Amino acid sequence: MQIPIVHFNEVLDGEPPSALAAVRVAAPDLGPVRAAQQQWAATPVRERLRRIKNFRHALATHATELVRALQPSSETAAVEILSAQILPLAEACKFLEHEAEKILAPARRPRGPIPLWLRDTRAQVHREPCGVVLVVAPSNYPIFLPGVVLVQALAAGNAVLLKPAPGGSAAVDALLNLLRAAELPGALVTKLDEHASAVHAALTAGVDKVVFTGSAATGQKILHACAQHLVPATMELSGCDAMFVRADADVPLAARALHFGLRLNRGATCIAPRRVFVHESRAAEFEAECLHCFAEGSSWPASGEKVAALVAEASAQGARVLIGKVNHLGEATLPLLITDAQPGLRLLREDHFSAVAAVVRVSSDRDALAANEECPYALGASVFSVDEVDARAFAARINAGSVVINDLIAPTADPRLPFGGRQQSGFGVTRGAEGLLDLTVPKVVITRRGHWRPHYAAPRDGDAEFFTQFLSLTHAPKWSTRLKSALALIRAARQRRKS
Repeated sequence: MQIPIVHFNEVLDGEPPSALAAVRVAAPDLGPVRAAQQQWAATPVRERLRRIKNFRHALATHATELVRALQPSSETAAVEILSAQILPLAEACKFLEHEAEKILAPARRPRGPIPLWLRDTRAQVHREPCGVVLVVAPSNYPIFLPGVVLVQALAAGNAVLLKPAPGGSAAVDALLNLLRAAELPGALVTKLDEHASAVHAALTAGVDKVVFTGSAATGQKILHACAQHLVPATMELSGCDAMFVRADADVPLAARALHFGLRLNRGATCIAPRRVFVHESRAAEFEAECLHCFAEGSSWPASGEKVAALVAEASAQGARVLIGKVNHLGEATLPLLITDAQPGLRLLREDHFSAVAAVVRVSSDRDALAANEECPYALGASVFSVDEVDARAFAARINAGSVVINDLIAPTADPRLPFGGRQQSGFGVTRGAEGLLDLTVPKVVITRRGHWRPHYAAPRDGDAEFFTQFLSLTHAPKWSTRLKSALALIRAARQRRKS
């Protein structure tokens, strides 16, 4: 079985942004969708969550059928669908059932200093749904990744247009069947065509928000189209994640983690380790442990000219293949582990999205962090160190959306936590309270009591001096200056009364 090295939604890759305008898919009719959304938004949050609970129960009841719909090629694939997609999606639903009502509840104005002239106001911040949300799904985790955004969007009161990745319609159909079983109104979730032009069609129809998971190159094209329609977007884009094996690391644990990270979903995981910075004092031990771990696991053939070119370039600069095989034709045996890699290689800076990792020997934490900064992607990272306190301090210096200490990938599926990247890995978050709020827009409602409205009065002579002294009284750094301003204000107030 061959797996593509290219990123998901590749039908957009290699095309200029203007190619999105060549619409080959009819724009969806949003009339029924908006009507359903408005009715859904008016439904109490507790009732919305009851339907999501039904959906969670359906996930558990029909898990085997859901796996079968995705046609796993092996027992390993079936286990990964259950453990890495269906179970985390069910946990995300359960999080919403327990927390969403509180997260979405109107909040009183936060505590803090209130300007004197606003003392008689009361304010609440309401969270309202965006409206119609376009979710552009990836192919690598076609149930979990779009599924989490889907249930969060529904919990927030939105309707969803769900665009499958090429070849991903079976997964979307399975999700829609479970939603129907959960008694959700049919028009709330609409499946779009797989073709890339469905994105432009949905934007033309007038969606209110886009959530995209995919490559940075494809994200740029979608953002270009969003900008033309002034539609906000959350972008979960490419990763080229770093793994730091520090001088005090549990090396066997780190080697097992790398083995897991490259084998999971055959390397098609955005936060899989691609760059491994190993302290030079532990490098030989780490490579020996990797040889032992990878010898026990399976390998598979793959093709990809991009990876072959990157590996050839690395080899020309002194790197060597430690595990796996690759030739100039792009034929490879994965997973592939490159060692003796030098910072600055394209292999360490590009989103090849395959089960390939490169080991870089470093002499210090400072060197590791400096080498890490040469990569434009900042999705996730992992740190292996037995000193948890020191590891936390080190993690604080890593530029990434999430950092896991002494593990990788799995802890980021915690439904309580936000997930998102930085730099070319995107912006905005999904999951957790932050991901739920990202699918809403704030509305501030302010009530003023009493009859005092000083701002209604027309300006008079001396008002500019009055406000200058008031500003000094309330914000000047020195108490002596504030005292002088207070006396000046008293004189100004007396003068105003006389006039």
